[in-house]
Amino acid sequence: MLINGQWEKDFDPVQGTDDEGGFVRVESSFRSWITPDGEDGFKAEKDRYHLYVAYICPWACRTLMARAIKGLEDVISFSVVDPRLTDKVWRFGNFEGALEGSTADDLYGFDYVYEAYLKADPKFTGEVTVPVLWDKHKETIVNNESSEIIRMLNSGFGGLADNTVDLYPEALHEEIDAVNERLYNPFNNGVYRCGFSTTQVAYDRAVKEVFDSLDYIDQRLSDAPYLAGEQFTEADVRAFVTLVRFDIAYYGLFKTNLRQVKDYPRIRDYVRRIHAMPGIAETVRADIVAVFDRDPACDFFLQPLLYFKGFQAIEGYRVAHWCWTQGRIAMAYHLQSRISEVFGVDIHP
Repeated sequence: MLINGQWEKDFDPVQGTDDEGGFVRVESSFRSWITPDGEDGFKAEKDRYHLYVAYICPWACRTLMARAIKGLEDVISFSVVDPRLTDKVWRFGNFEGALEGSTADDLYGFDYVYEAYLKADPKFTGEVTVPVLWDKHKETIVNNESSEIIRMLNSGFGGLADNTVDLYPEALHEEIDAVNERLYNPFNNGVYRCGFSTTQVAYDRAVKEVFDSLDYIDQRLSDAPYLAGEQFTEADVRAFVTLVRFDIAYYGLFKTNLRQVKDYPRIRDYVRRIHAMPGIAETVRADIVAVFDRDPACDFFLQPLLYFKGFQAIEGYRVAHWCWTQGRIAMAYHLQSRISEVFGVDIHP
């Protein structure tokens, strides 16, 4: 976390908690808008804007989906970070051992995304997240809130975009907003609330809401092909990015393991149908999403407290030692600190 432009706290996936130990997501920090006429200071122009994204992140991949659907591939460029989280969160793929699919930062040669935050605001305080929508002309962050970025990509680029597609048609505003509201915290954020719960009570509440949400999606799809009716909209974009990662990552890593998406025939077919849309498969990269479920450090590191996860201190020691042997020293020390906090024992990798 950055405080007054200085890195003061290494990455912790638990951004905040409620009174029951439930995960609370912090709000995004940059909230400006791109418009066709630039009335808010950011005018839609070809080659002016750039996205910083992670294939592993559903929030970031919302923006890649909207970019593809609206035909903005030649208008907005993008860079992809390595999917493996570090003590300073997102790292670009300009280092030996970076995973295939990650890229260097072609704009400034940054090593980490936090450097873009500091270029935008040298005194920035807050969490470093993706997606980031960057203005190459003003050299600053326009917006880092995915729900707003996809709205901008839908309507903010005027004739530069494919306007035969409308992800937020006026006639469906109320319906789309209702679906988004119903699914955001219980489902899109709900899988994270399961994985990052710090108490059994919080986990039990979150996992129930996740599967109630799957039942809700299944019911809506019994009446129409898409969540807001007959037309594909942003409600489907927002649901898809979570659904397509569910069986690959969340089922195992975040312990949302009562059922899988493949156990819901309507939802399974819905996901396949969207995945087959032009340009969508390229935004998913299931091979990269699966990295989380194969990386021992991620599997342990992303479980904030271990009371109900089935881990013991000795397992923590094993993973910390593995991190140490792989040169992931900061991660090893973080695990050491976490194990001492939870189990009241000191270990040394």
